[in-house]
Amino acid sequence: MNKFLFPALAVVLGVIIALATKNKKTWNTKLLLSFSGAFLLALTLFELLPEVYNHLETKRTGLYIMCGIILQIVLELFSKGAEHGHVHIHKNETNFPWLLFISLCIHSFLEGFPIHEHNDMIYGVLIHKIPIAALISMFLFQSNYSKLQIVSFLLVFAIMTPLGTFISNTWETFADYAHIINAIVIGIFFHISTTILFESGEGHKFNLSKFISIILGVAVAYMI
Repeated sequence: MNKFLFPALAVVLGVIIALATKNKKTWNTKLLLSFSGAFLLALTLFELLPEVYNHLETKRTGLYIMCGIILQIVLELFSKGAEHGHVHIHKNETNFPWLLFISLCIHSFLEGFPIHEHNDMIYGVLIHKIPIAALISMFLFQSNYSKLQIVSFLLVFAIMTPLGTFISNTWETFADYAHIINAIVIGIFFHISTTILFESGEGHKFNLSKFISIILGVAVAYMI
């Protein structure tokens, strides 16, 4: 049951963080984002990657992973990088951000599929979604969108990952392509997590706090 509840809980926690920080980006949010990126990347390497290479031909596996990376790049043309913490919503904007909404929903839907056979991945998705949901909530709360639009955005965003997990558990058609879908999702996770980890810091300076967060993320993922 946790595999359905945790992704939705992550969005709820993100909203709470946004409200508690009064809708302002904080140092702690940035560290959580770094931790989540390292945790997701490490868990993908430890859990998902060996599995797909055991079930698919090596070169095809690499091709599917590259397809996932390319798919995520295409999604980010519309989301502007919201999946890894870059949310750009103009405060005076009143038109609903459909492109952002749809791209985030597709991303969230796909990341629910690996949870079917890899229950530990639920923790990677949980940790990944909390800071993303917090940052998205911060920008939504500062926008001129109606409360109904904001609630609808967050509600649908919250249920997309459990929906992906539910379909991967119940639809036999998708079960036949589970490893291919997982390989594509690996590409998505690779792109998101590495973007979080390797984006330049302010002034290209070494950030000890961020480095420690990354090491902790890898260590926790290894011990799961």
